[in-house]
Amino acid sequence: MTSPATTPVPATPGTAGHTSQAPSGPARERPARRSSRRRELGACGVLMTPFFILLVTIFLIPVGTAVWLSFFGDDEPGLGFGPERKVFVGLRSYTAVLTDPTFLSSLGTIVLYSVLYIPLLVIGSLALALLLDSGVVRLRSWAQLRLFLPHAVPGIIAAVIWLYLYTPGLSPVIDLFGKADITIDFLGLHTVIPSIVNIALWSNLGYDVVVFYAALQAVPREVVEAARVDGAGPVRTALQVKTPLVRSSVVMVTMFTLIFALQLFTEPMLISQATPMINSRFSPSMYIYDAAFTRNNYGLAAAASVILLVVTIALSYGVTRWTNRANTPEEDTR
Repeated sequence: MTSPATTPVPATPGTAGHTSQAPSGPARERPARRSSRRRELGACGVLMTPFFILLVTIFLIPVGTAVWLSFFGDDEPGLGFGPERKVFVGLRSYTAVLTDPTFLSSLGTIVLYSVLYIPLLVIGSLALALLLDSGVVRLRSWAQLRLFLPHAVPGIIAAVIWLYLYTPGLSPVIDLFGKADITIDFLGLHTVIPSIVNIALWSNLGYDVVVFYAALQAVPREVVEAARVDGAGPVRTALQVKTPLVRSSVVMVTMFTLIFALQLFTEPMLISQATPMINSRFSPSMYIYDAAFTRNNYGLAAAASVILLVVTIALSYGVTRWTNRANTPEEDTR
């Protein structure tokens, strides 16, 4: 005797025979994407932690300390016979710095220095890098090494070397000019700033050449070859093809050169020992040094430091904005 065939009854929602279905494809992928995103954020956090530690340690804490010190000054009660104490002076230190003729003169000096130094360094290093990239110069590795070697010399040593070459009675260069009946004073009123510019150029030119040369190596060779096929000569290829393609490197070098120029200190500080044309407040950095360690006015030094920082940030921002506005329409659309 055979039992009657049974037919499966389809399960309906809400009944005991209802079976839950597996989540669809997008529903399964969503938790996986969240987990992958969390792992990426965790990895970024681990990699960025050293940067934030350095940022806080060597930038934010010193800047915060300088801002705090700038609002305080020393007060000696009892007609100067009592013990010194810190008192809140508000913006008095900033007013004293901004109305000090020596500080304003140091700003004028740094402007003149930057006008001479920045174009010479950027244009000169870019021209040398283009020359190396063109293949005209043989033994390019040796040429780069010879150009970079002065940068490896510490700034103090470089300043001492050039001070020897600038000092009358010691310098063989001045003696050589004297034999040709040429009198030149490298540390005179109108030549001391060009002399400082020469020291900075000698020290930093090779480094920027290496930066520009590395950027030029990333220029697609087919673009250069296409320019040559179109009839562009070496000079036109360098100026109209290669230079626009390394503009980001030019902007970066210009910005860092500007920042370092505003911090001019080592060269004039050493040269001031040999010429009266450089006083103790020749540049803003020397003004800050004099206020802190000669006059022991840390509030004034802190205020001058904050003002110099604000000027540096404003000029850096201005360079960035100017270069962004100079972008071509094709780049903006991309």
